[in-house]
Amino acid sequence: MTQRAVQRLPRLALLLLCAAYVLPGVFGRDPWKNADITAFGYMTSLLRGEASWLHPSIAGWAGTEGGVLPYWIGAAFMKVLTPWIDPALAARLPFALLLTATLALVWYATLHLARTEAAQPLAFAFGGEAHPVDYARAVADGALLALMASLGLLQLGHETTPELVQLAGIALLLYALAASPYRPASSRWATLLALATLAASGAATTGLLMGLAGSVVCWRSSYADSRKLVPWLLGSCAVAAVIGTLLGAWVWRVTPMLDVMALPKLIAWFTWPVWPLAAWTLWRWRRQLLKRHLAVPLALVLVALLASASMGASDRALMLALPALAVLGAFALPTLQRSVSAAIDWFSVFFFTLSALVIWVVYVAMHTGVPAQPAANVARLAPEFVPQFSLPALGLASVGTVAWLALVRWRTGHHRHALWKSLVLPAGGVALSWLLLMTLWLPLLDHARSYRPLVQRLALHLPTSGCVATQNISRSQLAALEVHGNWRLSLDPRATDCRWLLMGLQERINTPPPLQQTPALPGWTLVARERRPSDRDEVMLVYRRP
Repeated sequence: MTQRAVQRLPRLALLLLCAAYVLPGVFGRDPWKNADITAFGYMTSLLRGEASWLHPSIAGWAGTEGGVLPYWIGAAFMKVLTPWIDPALAARLPFALLLTATLALVWYATLHLARTEAAQPLAFAFGGEAHPVDYARAVADGALLALMASLGLLQLGHETTPELVQLAGIALLLYALAASPYRPASSRWATLLALATLAASGAATTGLLMGLAGSVVCWRSSYADSRKLVPWLLGSCAVAAVIGTLLGAWVWRVTPMLDVMALPKLIAWFTWPVWPLAAWTLWRWRRQLLKRHLAVPLALVLVALLASASMGASDRALMLALPALAVLGAFALPTLQRSVSAAIDWFSVFFFTLSALVIWVVYVAMHTGVPAQPAANVARLAPEFVPQFSLPALGLASVGTVAWLALVRWRTGHHRHALWKSLVLPAGGVALSWLLLMTLWLPLLDHARSYRPLVQRLALHLPTSGCVATQNISRSQLAALEVHGNWRLSLDPRATDCRWLLMGLQERINTPPPLQQTPALPGWTLVARERRPSDRDEVMLVYRRP
């Protein structure tokens, strides 16, 4: 590995890329179904004083499963910032900071792991090899790009859900294990904070298993300071166990996996393009798997895979593997063949350029009606949607597209020697696609994914305030009624002072009237049946009684 190959990615370019990845989707939208609006509903209940801070609930429906910390964070920011900004934006800001912290922690964790002697490349006989710190920085840049390029992090990483807090906790634990030989004091406190965060955000079991796995890795380490971290890890596990017990976080979530191929299929797309790089790392470094620069991320990945498999191939549990998986993928870069690197580049160019072209074509069709077929598809899939033109959104999308073309020209124009070059286009393409979706398509996606249109339809038949009973509706629907409405909701239809009842049904949008379900409720009269404009099977019935 030559010194020219470990030139670091320009910091301004890296910061702009991170901003293009983190900031879109934070502003100008409602909480979306399902987990996003549910989490925001818990935060809103806490803010209004309608639920206990130790036992958050929505209209009396608890179900937080011990993960109270994310709702505390969101509600606290809402309480401080709501007088000046929209409550949804106030709740979303700390989670954007958590995503930023995750990216930074992965970079620093990789930096420390790549500095270990076993991870360094061989020295040349006559000198000229890469400087150890420069090599570590180049690998860290690659890990950061790999994490941003992961498809599974794109939407889930931009929600206000407990899983994002868990992800930050995993990244902090990864940093603590990686930095223990170099930053022993900060590693100890980071370990305690990481495991406590996981226990308080609904991942007590996963955090405990990762803490124990990290203890084994540190116990086998050749670094004295890493071995000294073992008592802190075990003590932190005990503290996390106490926190989990006090918050009631020990919940049985094991779900049978009906399809044995469900998890491999999920891994194939959710962790793309990191998993092929991680697999290549494990193969090329197979004789050094017990060395700490591989053992630390590999241990965390295995625990996250076990958690996902035990929960029926859960994508949200699998997301916790992405930080450590990105670290593993980064160590494939020094041994990646030129043909493989070229294949990644050209696939990224064609795939993301085509994706950007489709987004632009549909955007033009929404506003002009040309081409006719995309405009007709939008009208069919999103009834009642009215396109909204935004000059700032158009300007940001144009700047992002020009930046993508410049990046493609830079990468394909000359032979580049930088170690991280193979991941620039995948990460840049993901950031471009997300930027275009959250600017050009944001009004359309907000109309399709928000519950606001349904609540506005229901408001036409309900009083502006008062008691409304609910029956057979999901937690996300209940949260939407809590957030977008001004009613006092009750989970008991027999409540004596509730003259109105909302009942949820699952029904296809093209069901003919003779086959439509209309349950007869004694003492109640059907007033209306409404559905979300863009949903094919969510129906809400409005009943009234004298």
